[in-house]
Amino acid sequence: MEEWRKYKLKDFIEFNPKEKVPQGELCRKISMDQITPFTRFVESNIYEAYKGGAKFRNYDTIMARITPCLENGKTAYISSLHPEEVAVGSTEYIVLRKRENISDSKFIFYLAISPIVRDIAIKSMVGSSGRQRVQQDVLENYEIPIPSLPTQKNIAHILSVLDDKIELNKRINDNLN
Repeated sequence: MEEWRKYKLKDFIEFNPKEKVPQGELCRKISMDQITPFTRFVESNIYEAYKGGAKFRNYDTIMARITPCLENGKTAYISSLHPEEVAVGSTEYIVLRKRENISDSKFIFYLAISPIVRDIAIKSMVGSSGRQRVQQDVLENYEIPIPSLPTQKNIAHILSVLDDKIELNKRINDNLN
């Protein structure tokens, strides 16, 4: 069995990567209410003039940083954008992006929804009740064992196949009702 290496999450994941979107540019917006709790994908056909907020691309994971959205499972894997398209969303997202040759984007999504990362994020929350937010620096500096990139890809593939089956079964059940 391979040895897993310990990483601080900030050395494994790029947090809130820089993207340029000019003020007023029309772009796709994914708001917090469009994310279904504990559902992998989110789609949006809403376009708005950019005024501010988180910016992300395909293969990024967006994770709610505010209560109760994080506790309710509002985390999504972005995969429905056009190539090179930058979408925008709430300032209350933490954007997670893979680090080239270190991490796999789908593995990051599954890590973000895992109890390991969710519990650390939730326990780090500060602020007035009802408006608590994740302390991003606590999350970034949390150290966790991580497998090699090929193993990450294998794990993410297996979990994706299982999620595909769950989503198919849900669609079948919805059609029966």
